[in-house]
Amino acid sequence: MEKAELFKRTGSMQQVAYIRPVEYQEGRSAGLRAWQVKNGQLFYQVMAGKCLDMAELSYKGINMSFLSKPGLQGRNHYDTNGEEALRSIMGGFFFTAGLENICAPCSSGGKDYPMHGRIRTTPGEHLAASCSWENDNYVMRVSGEMREAELFGENMVLRRSIETVYGENKIVVEDEIENEGFREEPFMILYHINLGYPFLDEHTKLYIPAGQVRARDKAAEGHEKDYDRMDSPKENETEYVFIHELENPSTEGGENMITVLVINEMLQIGLKLEYDRRNLPYFMEWKSIAAGDYVIGLEPSNSSVYGRLFHEKEKTLHKLKPFAKEMIRLEFTVLDGTAEIEKEIKKYKEQYQEV
Repeated sequence: MEKAELFKRTGSMQQVAYIRPVEYQEGRSAGLRAWQVKNGQLFYQVMAGKCLDMAELSYKGINMSFLSKPGLQGRNHYDTNGEEALRSIMGGFFFTAGLENICAPCSSGGKDYPMHGRIRTTPGEHLAASCSWENDNYVMRVSGEMREAELFGENMVLRRSIETVYGENKIVVEDEIENEGFREEPFMILYHINLGYPFLDEHTKLYIPAGQVRARDKAAEGHEKDYDRMDSPKENETEYVFIHELENPSTEGGENMITVLVINEMLQIGLKLEYDRRNLPYFMEWKSIAAGDYVIGLEPSNSSVYGRLFHEKEKTLHKLKPFAKEMIRLEFTVLDGTAEIEKEIKKYKEQYQEV
């Protein structure tokens, strides 16, 4: 709808779209600052106090994201304390793992690296939120930067922008990572995208362009063939982690663009993830059908699920030279209705030459 027509029908744009700053007051989330973003029937939260990660995503009032048993929370004393970090991994729609380590905690060179790294609980600085008309587009944007630094150590900066346009069910995340130090530094990053009930249930199917699917460990062995569908909850079931060797798209001019679809045909909504594999050549899937821990995580990354020690041993640890930058862009699109879902599935199959 054109701007003038929309203004005829609204007293304030906040009837249909807004960014609102909030601060939580209770429990583990007390003191956590965030923005609530409403774009029509699309709603999400961006945590100013935790890496500008997204705590929640819902569409038409249907929750699409996962929240772990500890619930919504800010930074805690156990965030970077070995296995205790499990008590602070709330999930959310996505959290950022890195920048010196992803996945399991480890020790190397006399230093400890916590589970999924430190950046996920790093508060934002130079924070900004804006809603403005750009031609006939009402653009809502949140931005800020997070610094992972140590005296006599690294000085890494993650600058993030999260943008949505009214009338479009799309969220664009743009990250710039810069090494502002004077020595080459390891740079590991993994986007932990977490999907939960009711979007995630027995009717949910995944479309991942996997040429090969491998189990991370013995717990996941034998379950590889079911990576693309969700099961009913099962009490005390262990988690499964799958490593996907992604196929190259056949689309001319888009050889490096990866598309992943998650579809719930019963609810008639879906999620499309798009990104450039040149920045994120690894892709893992976290699947837990455990009762109370019911989740699927999509994990595009620039590093292996086996973590820092693996890359050090193989001499493949990704690094940034002094004052070098890398750019990463993720696009999330909510699909609404059977026609839109079928169109995207058809496009996906053509892109990856599936029948």
